[in-house]
Amino acid sequence: MSTSTTASVSTHILDTSVGRPAEGVAVHLAARAGRDADWRALGGSATDADGRCKDLPALPEGTTHVRLDFSVEPYFHSKADAQQDAPANRDSGPAVFFPEVAITFAVVPGEHYHVPLLLNPFGYSVYRGS
Repeated sequence: MSTSTTASVSTHILDTSVGRPAEGVAVHLAARAGRDADWRALGGSATDADGRCKDLPALPEGTTHVRLDFSVEPYFHSKADAQQDAPANRDSGPAVFFPEVAITFAVVPGEHYHVPLLLNPFGYSVYRGS
């Protein structure tokens, strides 16, 4: 929850290759106070069956930049293992082109930032949601 002195962040992931939420993706949150400050790891969570992280840590007062790190490689490996006999997946190179997705964005106190990740094995897109 954002306050007048802090911002807040939420996220969810949609696997656009199957049109479903991506469950079980580890998400780590880091913040810094100023563009030249060091990143401070705040903790993390994993996406639920709806592709949402409902328990990301709160941002500290003074946060100006946030980074969400999504560990997508294990998610795609679990999908590839489930489909290992599919002809389109055999000998087609690495199962995961982007093993991690790091999204960095600026925040201001009092605002909530919902940052959805639209994901597929060979690309991704993000935006500021509501």
